[in-house]
Amino acid sequence: MHVEEKLTAETFPASPEKATLEGKNKFIGFWLFLGGETVLFASLFATYLALKDSVNGGEPSTAIFDLPLVFVATMLLLTSSLTSVYAMYHMKNFNFKKMQLWLGLTVLLGLAFLCLEIYEFNHYVHEYRHTITSSAFGSAFYTLVGTHGAHVLFGLCWIITLMVRNAKRGLDLYNAPKFYVASLYWHFIDVVWVFIFTVVYLMGLVG
Repeated sequence: MHVEEKLTAETFPASPEKATLEGKNKFIGFWLFLGGETVLFASLFATYLALKDSVNGGEPSTAIFDLPLVFVATMLLLTSSLTSVYAMYHMKNFNFKKMQLWLGLTVLLGLAFLCLEIYEFNHYVHEYRHTITSSAFGSAFYTLVGTHGAHVLFGLCWIITLMVRNAKRGLDLYNAPKFYVASLYWHFIDVVWVFIFTVVYLMGLVG
């Protein structure tokens, strides 16, 4: 089937993200990219674990982390992963409007997560003087969590760009792989955050 052919719910393939050679190539490129991202975060996690006790006379993680705030942020991000799943479900059923709706909810939840993260950083800086230069612990913490935040921002820009660019075009075999790969990237971001929540915050409160 040619990507420019007029598609309907009846003619739309069951797996539109892999229905074309270009779509399959996007998956190969994405997994290669994801391999590099995994190495990046593994290095940041290792650095954080090595430096988390080097507080340079400042407050340790047990004294500064605000678990209720981080828990709310975690729920927002995990819920955004669920809304992304619903978006891809409607994509596979050739329902462009509902796909856009659920992607819009994903974006809103992601933005809420970023706002809470910015508030959290601001709170640590002003309340505890915990900055990226205050100690090795501060440098490792802000680099790891901040890098993840930058990835969230990138993912949001990616999804918003796809939504705006294809608002009038609708759904076809050309852009379906793009939406699907963006959704997979969003799930990757969520998985990384689960590790951050466990390793940084939960283990940090235990000491």
